[in-house]
Amino acid sequence: MPADTVSVTGWGRTAPSAARLIRPRTYEEAAAAVRDCGARGGIPRGLGRAYGDAAQNAGGAVFDMTGLDRVHAIDAGGGTVLCDAGVSLHRLMQILLPLGWFVPVTPGTRHVTVGGAIGADIHGKNHHVSGSFSRHVLSLELLTADGSVRTVSHGTPLFDATAGGMGLTGVILTATLRLQPVETSLMSVDTERATDLDDLMARLTATDHLYRYSVAWIDLLARGAATGRAVLTRGDHAPLDALPEGARARRDPFSFRPFQLPAAPAFLPEGLLSRRTVGLFNELWYRKAPRTRTGELQKISTFFHPLDGVPHWNRIYGRGGFVQYQFVVGHGQEEALRRIVHRIARHRCPSFLAVLKRFGDADPGWLSFPVPGWTLALDIPAGLPGLGAFLDELDTQVAAADGRVYLAKDSRLRPELLGAMYPRLADFRELRAELDPRAVFTSDLSRRLGL
Repeated sequence: MPADTVSVTGWGRTAPSAARLIRPRTYEEAAAAVRDCGARGGIPRGLGRAYGDAAQNAGGAVFDMTGLDRVHAIDAGGGTVLCDAGVSLHRLMQILLPLGWFVPVTPGTRHVTVGGAIGADIHGKNHHVSGSFSRHVLSLELLTADGSVRTVSHGTPLFDATAGGMGLTGVILTATLRLQPVETSLMSVDTERATDLDDLMARLTATDHLYRYSVAWIDLLARGAATGRAVLTRGDHAPLDALPEGARARRDPFSFRPFQLPAAPAFLPEGLLSRRTVGLFNELWYRKAPRTRTGELQKISTFFHPLDGVPHWNRIYGRGGFVQYQFVVGHGQEEALRRIVHRIARHRCPSFLAVLKRFGDADPGWLSFPVPGWTLALDIPAGLPGLGAFLDELDTQVAAADGRVYLAKDSRLRPELLGAMYPRLADFRELRAELDPRAVFTSDLSRRLGL
């Protein structure tokens, strides 16, 4: 197979590394790529939406799995689909929505592959109800380091190591997914403003159970009495009878036409997202949100994936890129969350993409990120002065609160904190050493953290 040596980076566009990019088109080519990947090993890669270095491999091979993108079988009666791991969630939505089905979990972008969704064990706005992506995977086929293909069932140790295992147990070839039934491709959405962090947490705690999907945009530049003010958006799939009589949506209730704006320019000036400009944006965003609005009908793309409407939106941070920082702390650690939010506000992090959610029950993946509690994610320009030391300080506070950071978004965590954050780390390392003693599957992330 042809292989190009290219510079590979995550969606945050930080710490690029050169690797041989191999694009298998068949399962046999994937096996050959693994067998011949060389001394520096290889790592599977989907659509490149991991923010950090999880799908990079300096000096080694990166397997671009997007060429394996067939949908093999759909059980429209039972609500399951068997597909290649290179199929994107976007394509599944295009195929499944007309049949009355939706993907069980989607993150903030639909441009992720099924294999990447399992490897990162992605979560969405419905974690408090539906858990993470791997909960809905019935089985998968895994190409392991010895060249064999194993059928891995839900609930087995190899499944639990693979779900959230960041591609380090092997190359996922296919997966069978359980789907979510829907009556339309629209969402019924309630929006409200919260005046500060305590108000937001109280609203989420009291009424989150009434909604399938829930998320809060939070203003991390607001200080004083307004610290943590937020816009809370929650909803569910709209039933057919919620659509107005005579409306176009009634005639085509499963229409799926995501909006698309022009792509962000390839080069934008550094400092475009300063504290001043982001502060102005946050003020406008908060003020334009309704104090209370119920039952608004929104497109799936508007509710779940607004940034997908701007191709290459990650360029707005300039050449230096950005860091996506996401952590979770458990229920009972609300005071730790308050301290961290106030610390971020005092540091004046210019983040306009900051969201707070509540997680439900944890899933069994040994390196799966969600645990019951509170998760905060924020984007920060990588060139912000003192950012490394500041995030190291946050890591320490998160670990002290028995929390963890999300490996699919990480690019700089200190390895000595990993064991405290992920109690099943030793089990993962033991299984990986047994399954892949030569460390064929290797990434910049795994080297940096000693996975």
